[in-house]
Amino acid sequence: MTDSTKTLCPYCGVGCGLEVSPPAELGKPTNRDAKGNPIWKVRGDRSHPSSQGMVCVKGATIAEAIDKSRLLYPMMRNSLDEEFRRVTWEEALNAIVNRIQTVRLTSGPDAICMYGSGQFQTEDYYVAQKLIKGCLGTNNFDANSRLCMSSAVAGYIQSFGSDGPPCCYDDLELTDCAFLIGTNTAECHPIIYNRLRKHHKKNKNVKMIVVDPRRTTTAEDADLHLAIRPGTDIDLLNGIAFLLMRWGMFDSAFIDECTANFPAFAEVIRHYPPELVARKCGIRMDDLELAARYWGESKRVLSMWSMGVNQSSEGTAKVRNIINLHLMTGQIGKPGSGPFSLTGQPNAMGGREAGGLANLLPGYRLVKNPEHRAEVEQFWGLKAGQISPEIGLTVWEMIQGLETGNVGFLWIAATNPAVSMPDLERTKAALKKSPFTVYQDAYYPTETAAYAHVLLPAAQWGEKTGIMTNSERRVTLCSAFREPVGQARPDWAIFAEVGRRLGFADKFTFTTSAEVYAEFVGLTKGRPCDMAGLSHELLKQEGAQHWPFPAGIRRKDSARLYTDFHFHTPDGRARFGAYHSRGLAEPPDPEYPLVLTVGRLYGHWHTQTRTGRIEKICQMHPQPFLEIHPRDAQKLAIQEDDWVAVRSRRGWAKFQAKVTSAISPGTVFVPMHWGALWAENAEANALTHPEACPDSKQPELKACAVRVVRVGAEVMETVEQAVFSSIS
Repeated sequence: MTDSTKTLCPYCGVGCGLEVSPPAELGKPTNRDAKGNPIWKVRGDRSHPSSQGMVCVKGATIAEAIDKSRLLYPMMRNSLDEEFRRVTWEEALNAIVNRIQTVRLTSGPDAICMYGSGQFQTEDYYVAQKLIKGCLGTNNFDANSRLCMSSAVAGYIQSFGSDGPPCCYDDLELTDCAFLIGTNTAECHPIIYNRLRKHHKKNKNVKMIVVDPRRTTTAEDADLHLAIRPGTDIDLLNGIAFLLMRWGMFDSAFIDECTANFPAFAEVIRHYPPELVARKCGIRMDDLELAARYWGESKRVLSMWSMGVNQSSEGTAKVRNIINLHLMTGQIGKPGSGPFSLTGQPNAMGGREAGGLANLLPGYRLVKNPEHRAEVEQFWGLKAGQISPEIGLTVWEMIQGLETGNVGFLWIAATNPAVSMPDLERTKAALKKSPFTVYQDAYYPTETAAYAHVLLPAAQWGEKTGIMTNSERRVTLCSAFREPVGQARPDWAIFAEVGRRLGFADKFTFTTSAEVYAEFVGLTKGRPCDMAGLSHELLKQEGAQHWPFPAGIRRKDSARLYTDFHFHTPDGRARFGAYHSRGLAEPPDPEYPLVLTVGRLYGHWHTQTRTGRIEKICQMHPQPFLEIHPRDAQKLAIQEDDWVAVRSRRGWAKFQAKVTSAISPGTVFVPMHWGALWAENAEANALTHPEACPDSKQPELKACAVRVVRVGAEVMETVEQAVFSSIS
């Protein structure tokens, strides 16, 4: 291959276009790394409309990990005490199929579970749904998007009648007020932040408000930084609404004609006067008033949020409260405005389109809706009633099912729950109880591989062709530029082969991912995420496209949703949500007086399965740390670089202290990337709890109560055994 290949970055939901060139040009020697692996050249794709040729350090270095620590062939073992042995695909597939059949006969289909990933391509997601929810008749498919975007999904559905961010990246350069809450966009979504930052700097009238307990890189650029206490987001949002109401800064015509339930919302917000809200949030009252004035006086308000909002026991309520402010002021469906959820993973949007959560079906359909189930059954050629009417197990419920013995078969693919799940020691103990776990990934070792009975090698980025959808609903064809290594296979092909061996050969006749995608888009016809006009060939020829993209009809306004102010509800009206703040599920107390919040760093991605193998990134972020405010550090006699032990009600971890006024007093911060393979006892999720939003079932990974103890490095080992020996 001598020409460059256009593809998409496989990290965050920004969805940056990349061009990949082969390791050597004709007549020139091949560039290789220290181990002799060819080095592919990666640069930003200037023709991709989302990223416009820009690329962050993760995208720029992605090819450096493609040949490192790869899982090359299937492996198996009978128990977790044994070593893995190399096996053929035939042996591995037979073992999987036999186990599934046994569990179906002895325990029923609801003892079968699959846990997937926002790093799947859409084809992977779709074939998994057809296998698990269709052919096997259980909705026990969940994805790590449950930990990432499920509160945004629930919020959009409840407010607008359908999932789907209504904004586009062009709005970043059209807004006159950017309201960023629960997102460190500069580090976690750097390329779209670059677009916003340039627009902000160029136009003095453009205001940026950042809501975050930390003074992040994003907050440093803000006109107004609101360092609220963790868990007071709803107080803040209701307080802004109170002031907009008091000052008459609301769009009564839009409210009357396009919304419902405003009286209930108005009744709630009257309980949030600025004096009370400022005190609860720990901010100045004049800053609260300035935020409300910025919003109320702006003609185009664009709000953005990510994990800091979604990962909460009241995540859906927070999302809906953000949307409430847009509905109150008519700030939706217009250029430069709207509520914009920034997706965490490269194809979490595609997973939502394909039905990749336990409560969803393909085409933005819901498991609980009998018409939706019937439509999918008919399309897939299934018997009436074959799709279960019951919502499947979320990933945390799968963990609980392992504890009780109700889960007899667990298939994990393209994700690393032995690092990313909350209450990690409990999670690991449950994984140890699993009678049969299949783990499908591109890399080995990973932390989760230690809990598997069967390992399946998956083709990864650059080795398979498929579709991904980014945060702005832009669909991109990601073309392969090399063959899979070893015996690795695309995820969708593995799922399809298991389906055929289970007796559903007529449902899995696909030979290419293009055929899979062609079937999938047919199931979106007439739905809010209609992509019936898209195909691999069209995307290859015309480049990335926004949906909706119906067949035969090209909508001119598909970059934005709700431009006609008509929503996907029975009466066409958007719904206000009326919520009082409940606060943190686990607030601080005298025994655990600090609130721990966790987050991401610019260079690393999730649990370091890729980035931990890239030298440049490891040099940028050599080790985990704990941020603590000087006031708290002084109370605890902690100085810069001291070793500290952090304890919650569930577990403990150790870090070196970083004393900084960038974190609010009473709050400490730890990055979430380090699992057991990369540092000793530095797992942030050993501390977090599984309490979740009742609507989205998304755990509150962002906040838990902890205490911090300074410990000299020379006695750290003793402390590990003594200070925290009471933890069960």
